[in-house]
Amino acid sequence: MKTFLDWSAYKDAGMGDAYADIPRHGGDFAKAVAVCINSRQCEAEGKQVMCPSFRVSGNEHLSTGGRVRLLKAALNSELAEQALADPALAEAMDLCVACKGCKRECEANVDMPLIKAEYLAQRAARQGLGWRSRLFGHTPRWLHRAPWLKPLVHWRNASPLLARLSERLFGLAANRALPEPAAKPFATAPANATPTAGLPEVVLLVDTFTRHFEPGIAEAALAVLEAGGYRVLIAESEGSDSEPARALCCGRTYLAQGMIDEARTEARRLVQALLPHVQAGRTVVGLEASCVLGLRDDAQALGLGAAVEQVAKHCLLFEEFLAREATAKRLDLPLKALAGSETLVHGHCHQKAVGAMKSMRRVLKLIPDHEFSLIESGCCGMAGTFGIEAEHAEMSAKMAEQALMPALREKPAARVVANGFSCRHQMRAHGDQRPRHLAELLRDALAEKTD
Repeated sequence: MKTFLDWSAYKDAGMGDAYADIPRHGGDFAKAVAVCINSRQCEAEGKQVMCPSFRVSGNEHLSTGGRVRLLKAALNSELAEQALADPALAEAMDLCVACKGCKRECEANVDMPLIKAEYLAQRAARQGLGWRSRLFGHTPRWLHRAPWLKPLVHWRNASPLLARLSERLFGLAANRALPEPAAKPFATAPANATPTAGLPEVVLLVDTFTRHFEPGIAEAALAVLEAGGYRVLIAESEGSDSEPARALCCGRTYLAQGMIDEARTEARRLVQALLPHVQAGRTVVGLEASCVLGLRDDAQALGLGAAVEQVAKHCLLFEEFLAREATAKRLDLPLKALAGSETLVHGHCHQKAVGAMKSMRRVLKLIPDHEFSLIESGCCGMAGTFGIEAEHAEMSAKMAEQALMPALREKPAARVVANGFSCRHQMRAHGDQRPRHLAELLRDALAEKTD
């Protein structure tokens, strides 16, 4: 199994080949680790995103710097392959929730999630992949090819016996509900034929989880963009004779499990589908921060050439696009005041990693007489599949209880906006059914447009 960072310095120890790169470090895994300057900023007090597991445990091995120190010790060992299997290192990497906070907040911009992906890939090359990793990684495929599996999720959630069985067989926490796919996934709508003159055309990127679990979000985004006068196309794959058209995916589910070949395949499909749109001058707008960051960041390390960089430059989050259009004086959304209390906003870690919370503020201010506040919290703790894994559920709950859930309980009447799929699932798992995507809030605020 190929991985994707350069382990050439360690081949003598029997370690595997690697083949993509981290551009900043010339593709060298050791250099990617070595950029840490040991300032211990990741262990400092304050309202930081990075290192959620360190913040709830106090274990220095679970900080970015702590993980780097363990990795350096392993890589400098005479028996590097054996050292990389050290239980302390394995635990430290296992408890990295890939929040991407270090990529933004660390003084050296250490990219621990990408380093973790390489670590997982090397481990998979040595030990193989477990059933749970395959189940999670292949989520985009089984949602497409095996719709009959969807009812099983509902039955599992409804049956304590099946929940316990899933914990025993797959390590899925019996006391945590799994997200249930919608009865019908998002269906592509025809583009509106009469866009307002002078406005850019938009390509809406409907990610796997929005499409299959919360299609109403994509429908809301479509309604908002069309209300603003934008012509909206939906990013789709053409398919082939060997495989019918399958929804596009950024590959993050694979990357999170160390399945690099599969992640590259998904990212390549996505880039190939989006490139003609970008070349035609359209802007790609995504709804899920982890998917957009997958294009703008992680996909750059998968060896896909200049095309991925070209596409990434024209890919924006929903809130980033609206904020850009508002700043350019092109956005004309007919918005009305919302009845009721204020709005609480929780930012996904990857929203924060790309600095998108400023755009969120800008857009929320467009709603008349709208009171809102951003919850001062770090990672919600769900972190993809982390919070539903039996061995991680307790730590996940501690992350949620650090700041997020107490802030929600303080204002039970407030609206709640959370653009991250995982974040919404975490809140619901802890008994709060309020979270919605910004697109849904804006759709509710749409008023009849008058000339």
